[in-house]
Amino acid sequence: MSTTLTTLAAACTAQTTLATPLGKLLLARTERGLAGAWFEGQKHHPAPFTAVRRPDDALLGRAADQLLAYFAGERDDFDLPLDLLGTDFQRAVWQQLLAIPSAGTTSYGAIAKALGSPSAVRAVGGAVGRNPLSVIVPCHRVVGTDGSMTGYAGGVDRKRALLALERATALAQTRAQAHA
Repeated sequence: MSTTLTTLAAACTAQTTLATPLGKLLLARTERGLAGAWFEGQKHHPAPFTAVRRPDDALLGRAADQLLAYFAGERDDFDLPLDLLGTDFQRAVWQQLLAIPSAGTTSYGAIAKALGSPSAVRAVGGAVGRNPLSVIVPCHRVVGTDGSMTGYAGGVDRKRALLALERATALAQTRAQAHA
């Protein structure tokens, strides 16, 4: 387990598992906020850690409810306190991910440029891949400069499914607004 995952595992105070249409998600929190959401089998998934299983935890429950609404096409954003545990560079990249609108995409190069380090594309890719909050911090919205489906720690098939879900949700919202 990497140093960041070791730190995260030690900081977590509660965890639970959520069944989603794309597989089980492990949700974990610290005293400050939601700190982890990993698909089963995801790269950089933490080894089992000692945080108590608390499906009744209020924050984990809110996160689960919001994720289920997202997967049902009923919401396209999240309103949760986050505790992004990582290096300063990783947290800067993850903040850029949070700025990508639902159903939108950006590239690793665009994130590197936004951070003022246009040559740091590989480092950005590494930080995106280690995002501990899948779906909520939308690393699936990062594609190759040519729009290609590049790697995703949760698997490229999940990445495609998440982007398709967001496009369908956006289309349904547009249609509903047109008929309102």
